[in-house]
This record gives sequence, structure tokens and C-alpha cells, in this order.
Amino acid sequence: MLRALIATVFLCATLSVAQTREAVHTHRNQARSESASQIIALAGGKLLTITHGTIENGVLVMEGGKITAVGKSGAVTIPAGVQVIDVKGMTVYPGLIDSETHLGLTEIEAEKMTNDLVEMSDEIMPQMHVTDAFHAESELIPVTRYNGILNAVVSPEDKDTLPGQDAFIQLAGASAPEMLIGRDVAMPLNFDGTQRRNETWESAKYPMTRMGMAAQLRQAFIDAQDYGQKLDDYNKKKAAGDAKATPPKRDLKLEALLPYLRGEKPVVIEAVEPSDIETAVGLAQEFKLKFILNHLTHAQPVLDYVASLKVPVIVGPIYTDPKDDERYDTVYRLPAELQKRGVKIAFASYDAHQSRNLPYAAGYAVAFGLPYDEALKAITINAAEIWGVADKLGSLDTGKTANVVVSNGDPLDVKTDVKHIFVAGKEIPLKDRQTELRDEYSK
Repeated sequence: MLRALIATVFLCATLSVAQTREAVHTHRNQARSESASQIIALAGGKLLTITHGTIENGVLVMEGGKITAVGKSGAVTIPAGVQVIDVKGMTVYPGLIDSETHLGLTEIEAEKMTNDLVEMSDEIMPQMHVTDAFHAESELIPVTRYNGILNAVVSPEDKDTLPGQDAFIQLAGASAPEMLIGRDVAMPLNFDGTQRRNETWESAKYPMTRMGMAAQLRQAFIDAQDYGQKLDDYNKKKAAGDAKATPPKRDLKLEALLPYLRGEKPVVIEAVEPSDIETAVGLAQEFKLKFILNHLTHAQPVLDYVASLKVPVIVGPIYTDPKDDERYDTVYRLPAELQKRGVKIAFASYDAHQSRNLPYAAGYAVAFGLPYDEALKAITINAAEIWGVADKLGSLDTGKTANVVVSNGDPLDVKTDVKHIFVAGKEIPLKDRQTELRDEYSK
């Protein structure tokens, strides 16, 4: 009886160990399978790496949201059992970056309730944050993403001189926090004359001239400097143990300007005419602001001066008609003229509904003298460098975020169709409101 009991216990223990080993083995196989399924290899395509040339018949491997290998077929080992997508005859390139949009701030232009574009109650509103208004569920975001634009800078409209602070977004995510990868990355400083409050003489109010705009900006910066000094004095007294130290009354407007006055973040100066550029740049230099130039649409007479500033320029829109005293191609050639002078340029759509057309602006500039490789850089690595994300985005390099586009041709050609999109290594379905309508009504 005892022997039978011992034998039974031994048998149960043996079975238990065997079952445990089998379970562990099965779990390990499942883990390997799941791990392998998270690795995606794009094989046989033309890789536009941006930073190290074009690789014909290349391989790109993505794992854990990152690019883990890039190179020629045969030189890159594709792990066994991973998902391999045949992209022979196709072009692979990094996700494009739009350097100024209104995505997530507007939906239907004619419906005011869907527009959070600008706060018009004051001209100086640096304490405004587009992150507070960004609408991740916008139908315009999938439409834009469908054409390979995977990152963008979201900015308020330019009807105020200081309308608020920009955000850097990724065009995929379940919510605003997932998509907002850079909050308050820059502050627009708009100085093209349209910010004057003189729609009619009867309703005119300050500032109604450019000199009024400049004076108002200067006063705002001086007030912020004074506020910052009072904060510093208070912090010093507090650190020294002064129990009677009293902080200044909190002022969100002045507080928001401090990182820019300290040179911690860039100001994006929008100017179009030479005189506006010189005045706005003069203000920036007076207060030692770190700045990026924007638009410069009719700045041909001062391009050498612009180049001497050694700052990046966001270009566009380049479809604008020339002035009466300009050549027909003055605006179209602006990107080429800036690049020729050694200026780092990036393109922007300045829109929400037309952001999807970003690559065609670059292609149009190529037709008017901008070298093709430089046009590609202007919507990839140049933009990434300007916005401080070049370590993560802008090129097909190992270690960077796997924001990758696969198309059936030249990304700057309007006849090209995007076939695959990957955001952080995850394939995003090519589906948006327009494809849904197409599919519904094509039946």
C-alpha cells in the first residue's frame, strides 16, 4: 500500500514537472513568435536614406519602434521568422515633416465651433498653448498621413503678433497625449502687417501701424525681463533663508516669454517684405532671441542679408503670385536662391486641409532650381534638425524612430501613391474619411 502511494506521488510529480516544462517551452515559443512578429523587414526597395545616399535593392528592418538595420540586400541579415514585406520596385523613405500646419485646430472652415485657430482678444498671447486645443480625432489627420506626412508642427493662425506656442506632433495615436510629442516647442512672432488692428477706421485700435506692433512687442519683452528679474531676486532671497521673501504676483503672459528671452526655445519670425524682416530681426537681436525665419515670400532684395544671419528659414507658400515689379518666377525660385546661399530651408503647408500636398511644394521648387536632394532634405532631415528631433526623425538611420513610408514612385511626384505607412514601427492602415466615402459610393 505504501509502495503504491509512493509510486503514485512520484508519477504525479513527474507529470507535473513535465507539464511545467511543456508550458514553459510553449510560453517561450509564443514569446519568440510574438517577438518575431514585432520585427518587420522591408526588402528589395529603393531606400532614400537622406543622410547616406540612395540604396538600390535595399533592406530596412524595424523592431521595437526603431530602425534596427539599413543596407543593401545581402549585407543586412533578416532574422528568421519575421514579417518580410516585398517592396521591390517601390521607394522607401522617412516620414515627411510639415514645419507649420493647423492640424487639429480646425475641421470645417465655415463652422466656427470647429475652429480653435487663434485667440483674438489680445495681440500678445504667448501664454496660449495649441496643446490645449489640439483635437486628435480630426478627420484631416488621416488624410494628411495618407500621403506620407507623419510629423508636423501645429501653430496658431498668424492674426496676432504673439498668438501662442507651437506643438510638435506625430500623426498617429489613440489620443492627444500620444500624438503630442513636443509641447511648446516654439513661439510664432508674426510681423507681416496683417496683425494691425485697422480693419476700418471706425473700429481701429492699437496697434494699427507696424511701428505700433514693434513698440507693443518691445514693451512685452521689457515687462517679461523685469518679471524674470523679480523672480530671480525672490529665488536668491529664499535660497539665502530670507523668510520674508515674497514672490511677484504670477503673470502667465510674462512667464511664458521667459524661456524665449533666455534663448532656451526658438521664436519663429513670420515676415514677408524686406522692411518687415529687418524690423523683426532687429527686435529679436535686441532681446537676444534665438530665432527661425518664416515665409520671406517677397524677400529677394535682402537674401544676402538673410544668409548672413545664419538661421534656418521655413519656406512657403511658394505658389504665391509675384508682385507687379517682380519676375514671374521670383517666389517660385526663393527656395533655390536661399539654398544656393547656404541657408538651411524647410517647407511648410501653413494649412490643415492642404498639409497633404507638402511634398508637391518641394517638387515645385525643384522645377525652379532647387536640387532634388535638397528638396527631400527640406521635408525630412532639415526640418528634424530645425525642431531638435534629428536624433529620432528625418532619415533612415539605425536607432531612429521607425517612421517610414513606402510608395510606388518619387515622393515629390503628384502621380505617386503611398502603399505602406509605419509609425514607430507599426503599420498604419491606409484608411481615411475620403477612402471610406470612395468605398461606400463606388459600390
